[in-house]
Amino acid sequence: MKERILVVDDEEMICYVLRQRLTMEGYTCIQAHNGREALHHFYRDKFSLIISDVKMPEMDGLELLRRVKALKPSMIVIMITAYAEIDMAVEAIRLGAYDFILKPADLDWVVLSVQRALEKKRLEEEVEAYQKNLEKLVEERTAELQKAYHTLQKAHLDSVKALAEAIEAKDPYTRGHSDRVRKMSLRLGQKLDFSAKKLENLEFGALLHDIGKIGIKDEVLQKQSLLGAEEYHYIQEHPLIGVKIVEGVDFFKDIIPMIRHHHENFGGQGYPDGLMGEAIPLEARIITVSDAFDAMISARPHRSRMSLEEALRELKMGDKKQFDPYLLNIFLQEEVYSL
Repeated sequence: MKERILVVDDEEMICYVLRQRLTMEGYTCIQAHNGREALHHFYRDKFSLIISDVKMPEMDGLELLRRVKALKPSMIVIMITAYAEIDMAVEAIRLGAYDFILKPADLDWVVLSVQRALEKKRLEEEVEAYQKNLEKLVEERTAELQKAYHTLQKAHLDSVKALAEAIEAKDPYTRGHSDRVRKMSLRLGQKLDFSAKKLENLEFGALLHDIGKIGIKDEVLQKQSLLGAEEYHYIQEHPLIGVKIVEGVDFFKDIIPMIRHHHENFGGQGYPDGLMGEAIPLEARIITVSDAFDAMISARPHRSRMSLEEALRELKMGDKKQFDPYLLNIFLQEEVYSL
């Protein structure tokens, strides 16, 4: 398809000469004798380039340039004039003229200017098309990667849930415990505006906080009476056993502190390291509250379940001693602890 050029000059001979030469170069030319007539053609048709005189009746070339650029900033406009005032040239360039040629115009120079302008336009269009195609490819690839990530994320979650179920298979009294702790911990994390990644880690940590119980003897886990001192000390080993189980798996490295420290007390009397206050990882403090609450409202071999009111009262009694007071205050909102 031939490039269409709009030639604008109030001198008929100049229009004719420019049209003849540009037609010989393979361009299709339309002529106008002033800015107003040129705008009429511009509104009705499509042009690749405009060559315009500056001094014309009714509407001069600078006003034509101003209006054309307002409507289509990418339009290429070459200005031709017999007046060599520097301020006129500066204004034309400021308004977006591609080139400024003095009369009497060298036709070879006009053709060269047109060729350069159209080549620049072609390259810009190619770059734009390339960028659009690249953006589309990036969007498609990003969508594929997101889909793959979500698939992998689900596979990891399914694996973690399978491990949590393996824990609970040893102790029928804790059936569903890990999943309930997961739900409450996530609600608390959301209240704290955790990022998606931190919530994911918290979810895995809550599900696997008791994984170390796999290494505890069934007769201790399921004992119907209160544990003796030696048995209680033995069961306190489960956080460290849990760490041993997962520490060789790179995927679980971020949840190790949650498994190790979910039985630390805010006042410093917990285990296994006796950490105090904010020295205890935040995620572990979150799991501590959720874990304790679910244990209170669940039946155990050596005791019956507490009522909701009793459990909430017990939690409040642990303020600052067992639980982080700030987290506890948030947890005590019904939408966090309700199951």
